[in-house]
Amino acid sequence: MKSFWKWNALFSFAALVCASQAAQSQIYPASPVKVISDSSPGSAPDVISRIVGELLGLSWGQQVIVINQPGASGSRAARVAASADPDGYTLLMAVSSAFVTVKGSAPGIPIEVPRDFAPISVIGEQPMFMAVAPQLGVKTLSDFLALAKQKPGEISYAVSGRGRQSHLTGEMLQRQTGVKLLMVPYSSGGPAQAIGDLASGRIHMIIEGGTALLGSMQPGFLHVMAVASEKRLVEFPDLPTAAESVPGFRAAGWLALVAPTGTPTSIVEKVSGDLTTILNQTEVRKRLASLGSYARPMSPRDTLSYIQGEQSTWGPILDGLSTPPQ
Repeated sequence: MKSFWKWNALFSFAALVCASQAAQSQIYPASPVKVISDSSPGSAPDVISRIVGELLGLSWGQQVIVINQPGASGSRAARVAASADPDGYTLLMAVSSAFVTVKGSAPGIPIEVPRDFAPISVIGEQPMFMAVAPQLGVKTLSDFLALAKQKPGEISYAVSGRGRQSHLTGEMLQRQTGVKLLMVPYSSGGPAQAIGDLASGRIHMIIEGGTALLGSMQPGFLHVMAVASEKRLVEFPDLPTAAESVPGFRAAGWLALVAPTGTPTSIVEKVSGDLTTILNQTEVRKRLASLGSYARPMSPRDTLSYIQGEQSTWGPILDGLSTPPQ
């Protein structure tokens, strides 16, 4: 008899929890939602976060407030978001480097899912572009690699910081092709300074997301050789993919939305579903593409698999880096 009442109480509790979660998802959100961003104000990830936040807010009838907490390789934003109540009213928008970077570079980085956060959705991918100074005299990635093999360690390439996606892409390119390049990090000054040095011939190559390079893609300033996307981009149909010269080569930064661990599954699923609806709209996809980001909404389960897959892909590259990111 006692066993009966014990199991009856457990079933009742489980039913109560399920009913509570269902009720939460029906009324969620009932007040403004904060999205903690690990990016600086005005940066491409910040702009994308605000576009997505605005559209979610319109869909929900509630304000979505983006709060910038840059610094410490993303650990500052992660710490703030992780300490919030897991009620769906504080979310984290993090760039790929927060999930895929040198271990120990900052407290709590890289972020592990689902241990640290509940994945909601990938927002979009930013494929890496490879451009060279016109003075180098090469037009294709194949020609560039041939030249680099003739001059091991002499061809320089600019990246936006050690351990960042641009750096990792360069490391993977060297590993898969056997060339040896000279990495030049631009931790301060960023892509703008690197592009200026590229145009003047001070450096030979740059690996960067499209957002940073879009305004510089003009004859005589720099020459874009390839983009490391899975297939040619609609906006640049004549631009070859890196895989056309290096089979299987793919590299992209990305942006993902996650929630503090313990956030009700019903809320996570609702936010993910609403994001999918928004990111599948043609005008939204065009708007993001103009920023060098290509919408790729996913279910929470697929987001988890995607993040873990990216961590597995870049893990061996990261293990070979002896210097932590800056």
